[in-house]
Amino acid sequence: MTVRQKTFRNALYELLSSMRFAIGLLTILAIASVVGTVLKQNEPYPNYAFEFGPFWFRAFEALGLYDVYHSGWFLTILAFLVISTTLCIVRNGPGFIKEMKSYREKASDNSLAAMNHSVEIAGSANPEKLAAYLTQRGFRLRTRERADGSLLIAGKKGVANRFGYFFAHIAMVVICIGGLIDGNLPLKIGEMIGRIVPETQDMPQSQVPEQSRLSAGNLSYRGNVTVAENKSADVIFLNAGRGYLVQELPFIVTLKKFYVDYYSNGMPKLFASDLVITDKKTGKETAATIKVNHPLEIDGVAIYQASFGDGGSPLTFKAWNLGQASQPPSTVKGVSLAGQPFEANGQRYTLELGEFRLFNIEDTRTSNAEAGPKTLESRMKDAREVKKDVKFMKNLGPSVTFKLRDSQGQAREFMHYMSPIEQDGARYLIAGVRGQVSEPFQYLRLPVDDQDQLDGFMRLNAALKNPALYDEIARRTAQKAQQGRAISPQMQGQFESSVKWILSRFGDGGFKGLESFLDEKVPADKRQAVAQTYVKILQGAVIDVMDVAQQKAGLPPWPKDAAHYRMLLDGLVAASALNDYKAPAFLQLTDFTQVQASGLQLTRSPGKNLVYLGSLMLVIGIFLMFYIREVRIWLRLGDGKVRVAMASNRHNRELDQEFARHRDALEQEMRDQ
Repeated sequence: MTVRQKTFRNALYELLSSMRFAIGLLTILAIASVVGTVLKQNEPYPNYAFEFGPFWFRAFEALGLYDVYHSGWFLTILAFLVISTTLCIVRNGPGFIKEMKSYREKASDNSLAAMNHSVEIAGSANPEKLAAYLTQRGFRLRTRERADGSLLIAGKKGVANRFGYFFAHIAMVVICIGGLIDGNLPLKIGEMIGRIVPETQDMPQSQVPEQSRLSAGNLSYRGNVTVAENKSADVIFLNAGRGYLVQELPFIVTLKKFYVDYYSNGMPKLFASDLVITDKKTGKETAATIKVNHPLEIDGVAIYQASFGDGGSPLTFKAWNLGQASQPPSTVKGVSLAGQPFEANGQRYTLELGEFRLFNIEDTRTSNAEAGPKTLESRMKDAREVKKDVKFMKNLGPSVTFKLRDSQGQAREFMHYMSPIEQDGARYLIAGVRGQVSEPFQYLRLPVDDQDQLDGFMRLNAALKNPALYDEIARRTAQKAQQGRAISPQMQGQFESSVKWILSRFGDGGFKGLESFLDEKVPADKRQAVAQTYVKILQGAVIDVMDVAQQKAGLPPWPKDAAHYRMLLDGLVAASALNDYKAPAFLQLTDFTQVQASGLQLTRSPGKNLVYLGSLMLVIGIFLMFYIREVRIWLRLGDGKVRVAMASNRHNRELDQEFARHRDALEQEMRDQ
């Protein structure tokens, strides 16, 4: 070995075994732990991209902040910390052990006299009595006769303080090794060399390729799986950056029954799962119930109750045809979390049913305040005198999400609630719609009739879109206007034409259709007056629209009271809003059979026991270092004098008091003999 190589090796050894290097690594780990605590870990990458934006998402991804404790650089620091601390123990341990064994009985007179706590007492002394005194005070002694005829008694106590160094340093090594084990270093190495490749496509787990699957013997993992009632799972899914990995389990998890209790407001109070665990090798079955914070541990794998949700519930819908509103509704059956073909008005779609939820606790807000010039729709809302900015928590009842995807692959997402809710003194069926997943839902309020059904509103909507009824509606509206002397007999024909024109415009495009006409044809200074006229005509005509619709359906006339008139005004707003719904049909949820699913988190972390052991050792080490004080004492007897010297690893007031106490006691012993 050359001199340069030897020098480099010595320098590297000095660096790795130095306390400063270890403290630097610990500082980096502490900062990383703060980041890992503040930033939620192991979330799907789209969640981070949506929260942080493209730039910071890529920056944080490059730093590995989305899985700090399993990132390559974090595990590398742990490995270096193990090496550094181990070398530090190897380097300094022998000296500490030697110091612990030593009594320093070869201390010279000059060194004893130079100590801060040293005094010389005149007089002769009995060595046995002095030694007995020190032994009673907990000192372990060693006596040495010197060449000059003097006798040196060296004592020590509290050497366990030195064990604190070993406990603390060994604890760091043990904790870091536990972290390396639970950090699944072999998995990271496998990903680095390309042997393990996360899967990025959404596919059935049975079709996931072998390179994206992990065997049941994998050292450590933490993943999730959702199991429906009376269904089983023998794999879990691990988030792995932009993709996922399928982790095989050594057993099969079967959910027999899921239980959930709710508070009176619909919030979940308690949920638990009855599980049967079947060992794949032996076939042995283990039945157990798990609850939140009460996991089941079997074969080194802990099974936690993490969440719950829909497990594929049979659903029944009433499908209202919006393209041909006069048609009666049809019945559509399906199962949540599944897809099926759907046909409407000669067009084929795919109905992708999402999650069914029995309870929906929402912070519902209603606000009709608008800035700027008021639109026709806002004028209709003002006519209903809805309160502003009402905030309350409410259980909106069962709901289902679904997508309608056309033949070109374009889809819109919907969220429909089953039960009407009361807002501002009226009852509505709530339906949400959005064109992109990144967009918030826009909600429609469809007024319900006296039976809490949509039949009344749908009859109104069908009549508003049926030009064949406009003549009869306009005639009735004109007659009432003439009887009320709002128009003269000579204006009846012209008024009927205006009513039919407004109904036609509204039927085609709702309030936006009328508004676009105002913007194109009416001067800006006259739009407000014309808009008010249109609103008044619609307010009057809507009663006749409903009467004609009732008559056509063979039903009695619509009641003429404030509550039913308000429902008609709400119906105008809802019918206009349906133009933005952009769906061939409105699927009203009418029935369901709930099938629940349990969200389980399964973890295997053999390193945690090492972490617990290391933490215990660290506590013991800190206790030994901070609460046990090493004290050494020397008595030199000779020449008719006794030299008393004392030293400790910590100089404080307690040492001053102890030295004075021993000095006085030894002096008294010498006088009493």
